[in-house]
Amino acid sequence: MSKGLRIETDPLRPETMKIAEEQLRETPERVKEATEKLRELLHADRTIHYRDDDEFLLIFLRPCKFYPESALEFMRRIAEFKKNNSDILANLMPEDERDAFVGNDVVNILKDRDQKGRRVLIVNVGGIWDTKRVSADQLFRVFYLIHEAAILEPETQVNGVVVIMNFDGMGMKQVKELGPTFSRRLLSFIQDAMPVRLKEVHFINEPWIFNMVWQLFKPLVRTKLRGRMFFHKANMTSLHKHLDPKFLPTNYGGELPEMNYTSADWFPCVEIYLDHIQKWNSYGFVNNQVKQ
Repeated sequence: MSKGLRIETDPLRPETMKIAEEQLRETPERVKEATEKLRELLHADRTIHYRDDDEFLLIFLRPCKFYPESALEFMRRIAEFKKNNSDILANLMPEDERDAFVGNDVVNILKDRDQKGRRVLIVNVGGIWDTKRVSADQLFRVFYLIHEAAILEPETQVNGVVVIMNFDGMGMKQVKELGPTFSRRLLSFIQDAMPVRLKEVHFINEPWIFNMVWQLFKPLVRTKLRGRMFFHKANMTSLHKHLDPKFLPTNYGGELPEMNYTSADWFPCVEIYLDHIQKWNSYGFVNNQVKQ
């Protein structure tokens, strides 16, 4: 991919395998036992449809620490979320949001992982976000497409992701877009239906008007997620207590070169996985399957 950007589908590195064992209870024996049990449970449940090969089942077993019953319940929650949000997610393909990816820089992903091997997602919801060109629904659809690619990365499955929300220049037009519907949808996805380990969320450059948005989100944020949220305003030193500047670009007070890529450069990385995304659209409740 251009500028060295790619979806990393390589096997786990030895150091990540150790993390997987320590944090997720992942051992060869447990992987075998849990995948077999989850496959058995999935076949017995006639209401949902998913692929059942070992590699695919790991996507759900890892965030559930290899408890197959919990993984099946997770798959059901994902199906429920897709059903409840079918108005914006049904048959969603990258081409549908090409303009949001290519013509705007609202969402970006750092080329380099952080010091803990985590992917870092950048969300620019301040002045750079032209709400006339990218609506809140489109912003969520972009998130959703990115997560569909992220779940293919074994390193990300284990180490998780970090999100930096940049509110620099936020005004009333952005506040209006981040309303109750978007708030509920995003938090429902993150807390109930996202098969990626969200490790930290960092808020930076929050203006006073940000409090209007936070008052919508705050009641919906559960204790676990709230403990992973950090507010820094313009203090990059505060951010660096969590993200080592050696792994950040100068845009965020880091030591790496300034970012010379945008979501437009990441779009081809997502686009090459059309088959996976199309199949993902068909998973969920049996009576809601998309005809292939």
